[in-house]
Amino acid sequence: MKAYEIFQELKPETAASVFQYLRDEQREVYTASLSSLAANRKLRPVFIQRKPAPAQIEWLVKNVKLRGSGEIAEHVIQLWLMKGHQDVLVGFLDGLGIEHDGEGAADDIPDEFDKKKLKSTVEKLLKDHDAEIVKAYIHVFQLQRYEGWPEITELIAATPELQFGEPPPAQTPDATEEPEAEKAEDAAPAEKAPAKTAATKKAAAAKPKKSGDEEK
Repeated sequence: MKAYEIFQELKPETAASVFQYLRDEQREVYTASLSSLAANRKLRPVFIQRKPAPAQIEWLVKNVKLRGSGEIAEHVIQLWLMKGHQDVLVGFLDGLGIEHDGEGAADDIPDEFDKKKLKSTVEKLLKDHDAEIVKAYIHVFQLQRYEGWPEITELIAATPELQFGEPPPAQTPDATEEPEAEKAEDAAPAEKAPAKTAATKKAAAAKPKKSGDEEK
């Protein structure tokens, strides 16, 4: 499951909380993500920035679910988990005996996991934390390796709390979203802000590159 598909499956309030967290706690990343998603739609960021905050977040959630937003979606959800739910990441890595930087990122991930230890670790996480956040993290962790880890794939298949529904068809942009006058004004291509994914060997998320942009 790709990151944009995870956003499709998250509860609406959880998806909105991702961007609310970034807006409140990681403003530079919020601004960079907004700029990147606006560029995908060939809009200037200011067109979104001048919306009220709830409307901005609604727009961001809608657009991060698009297939073309996959790289941005992965970057955003990784950082939300690493910065906003560090205890889940640390609990997972500690439970499996994986060395990390103290913030939930590890460079040396084993090729195989002990199935019993994996199962008990995830069961404890589900008991101690919001199940949807744990589920999101497990699926994001799987993105760090092509086709993921078979032991985790097997655990997901056997654990309903870790399962998302079938992803809906990829959404397509709504051609009637903005009035034609606004489109004419704001459709000039914007310079795309960088939004890179984590290195393949990172277990949780890469730390974002800071953007110099400030939201107005």
